[in-house]
Amino acid sequence: MAPSSRRLAAEVALPVPETGNPVVVELGPGTGAFTGMIQELLGGRGHHLAVEINPRLAASLAERFPRVRILNDDAAALPRLLAECGFGSADAVVSGLPWASLDPATQRTTLDSVRRVLAPQGAFTTFGYVHATYLSSARRFRRMLGSSFEEVVPGRTVWGNLPPAFVYHARRPRPRLMPETLDLLAAQVGARVAASTGMRF
Repeated sequence: MAPSSRRLAAEVALPVPETGNPVVVELGPGTGAFTGMIQELLGGRGHHLAVEINPRLAASLAERFPRVRILNDDAAALPRLLAECGFGSADAVVSGLPWASLDPATQRTTLDSVRRVLAPQGAFTTFGYVHATYLSSARRFRRMLGSSFEEVVPGRTVWGNLPPAFVYHARRPRPRLMPETLDLLAAQVGARVAASTGMRF
């Protein structure tokens, strides 16, 4: 309905390290609502890579943010892209992808790519819209998060965004597991969340 607000951008960009020269990857930057915030937090430090599949948006971002390395490619190709840029892992991955609108296979392969490149002490953040929480695709993505990371914490609702949104903070990527093990973990996570919050995922 509208570009992501500065308040939402600040929440999503929380894992950007305050010191050092981190590698920060941004997925689906779109019009750059989060890109500008990440650049502010980095203040000229580190490396900021942004993966945008739309060539027009990628070209616009490259013009607006000359310090950001814009990669016109699919987010699911993240391990290859990071390696081609000369980096072994990312300290933070920030996503603006519309997960609830992606099909199950794309959700799984893209999230697996994030898990594979994230440093052991790194963090992954993404957001969802409050009104879409109960969509089957959104619940499926939440279960996938739980099976991909040991810690997944939903942040407070950002009412100042249009529409209102909330942020998922994920840490400690799990080792790669067999599909049946992932399904079991996803079911367990969904049951725990439902028991503690009354929300069904």
